[in-house]
Order: sequence, then structure tokens, then C-alpha cells
Amino acid sequence: MRIRIDGTDFPGQRPGAGADALRRGNVHVGVQRKAEVVDQVPADAASATWSFEVSSREIDGALDVGGPWVHGRPGARFLYLSWGAVTQDGFAMFRRAKLMFTDVPTELLRAAHEGNATLVGRVGLTDAAGGPICARVHPPAIAWAVE
Repeated sequence: MRIRIDGTDFPGQRPGAGADALRRGNVHVGVQRKAEVVDQVPADAASATWSFEVSSREIDGALDVGGPWVHGRPGARFLYLSWGAVTQDGFAMFRRAKLMFTDVPTELLRAAHEGNATLVGRVGLTDAAGGPICARVHPPAIAWAVE
């Protein structure tokens, strides 16, 4: 199954001291593949798109997803968008956002599983306080579609 996450509203694009600190700290966000954060984008980017494949299968009448991009146990699977400072030593993660598969409407998940469509999540990456979005991201903060 193909998945695409479209990120907009980056916290480093906003005015103020918080955004300045993100830019000075060389903060980036990327999608987590196993323990590694890949396809990192600066916190002041205009937008980002992450695309990847996950496995999907029927188990007792329900769809289950898996693979290196997917975290969590069956029935509670999710994707991570991870925030961190890029330094000479690598990526120093300090915050993550969980995109839960249980929040994807069943008909959309099934359509992506059965067809040649892509499951697309559109998410703003700034929280209510103006910082990087974190914790579980609930709809309507993320909008799922099939394209």
C-alpha cells in the first residue's frame, strides 16, 4: 500500500522567538523508518511530502499494516513524524508526532489496500502553542484521503 504524508504550516515559518529558536537550532522533521529518521526537512520549510510503501493484509476481517515505517502493535499501528536538531553528531530527536492508522476511516484504508490508490494524510505541523506538532495527531488536525 502506498502512503503519502503532506506536511504544511511549519512552525519555523512563523514570526517570533520560538520560530527563531527552531531555525537557529537547525531543527528538522522527518518520517521514522525503524529507529532512523529519514527524509528530513527544515522546520522553516514551506511544505514537505513523504512517500513510502507499507505492507497490508487481512487478519480476521480487519486490515493490518506493517513494515519498517509502521510502529506499534496490531490494532494500534501508527507512523512517526520525528523532530530533532541536526548536528555534527547526527539527528538529536526531541519530539514525535503519532499518525494513527485507527484514525483513518476504514473505507479509505480498505480502498488503498485493494486498489491502485495512495492513502494520503495532510497535516499541519504547528501545534496550538506555535511549536512542532507532537503526541497523537487526531482528525481534524490530520485529514486522510485516497488519491
